[in-house]
Amino acid sequence: MMQLTETEWSTTEKKIAQAALDKAKEREINALIATVRQQASGIQEFNELWHLHDFLSARRYDLDGKYDSRNATVIFSLAGLVKEGWLKITELEGLDREKITKVSAMTRMI
Repeated sequence: MMQLTETEWSTTEKKIAQAALDKAKEREINALIATVRQQASGIQEFNELWHLHDFLSARRYDLDGKYDSRNATVIFSLAGLVKEGWLKITELEGLDREKITKVSAMTRMI
């Protein structure tokens, strides 16, 4: 059985995975923008501005690490995004069946 870190990715699969990551990132960023607009519109006091800043800093840290497309970690990235609802397993169509099975199984584990 092949280790996750040894999984080979065809050029087509790399493109499919990258497109899925890009789609999920766009969805998450759009949701974040909507949240920030709502929070910013309710700011009444100076300290609330810093709360928004702290929220954005935390979200940036989270986003910076979440969309990793390296061969050794992309399975984990895709599984996390499916589990969080930013991707649907059907959006990974075109990947090898074994990879889709791993992503699906990992959504129940992580």
